Amino acid sequence: MNDASETTILWRPVGQAELDLIEQSGWRAFPPRLAHQPIFYPVLNEEYAVQIARDWNAKDAASGFVGYVTRFEVRSDFLARYPIETAGARKHQEYWIPAEEMDAFNDAIVGMIEVVAEFRGEGA
Repeated sequence: MNDASETTILWRPVGQAELDLIEQSGWRAFPPRLAHQPIFYPVLNEEYAVQIARDWNAKDAASGFVGYVTRFEVRSDFLARYPIETAGARKHQEYWIPAEEMDAFNDAIVGMIEVVAEFRGEGA
């Protein structure tokens, strides 16, 4: 198997508005970053994604008081250009994809983006 055919499974916690945009893409792409979002940060493990979706998104009005955990695969050769960043504890690992590279990131997604968990807060 060559590097181009190998994939890495990643997770992304999202709120309602971002999930709606993913659905509009046919479950194939993440939306462009907003002006105040210079990076896109997919995470390396489901536990970390659950923590963000449950503890932050589901308590945030901007997320619609709902947090979803998405799972998807990205070509490993594409990810190799980015270092793995740790944002806190060792389990809090993520990639930092610059906003201007989102089209290339989306092109490197293999298959569809799927929702694997949902958390609803009191305002949902």
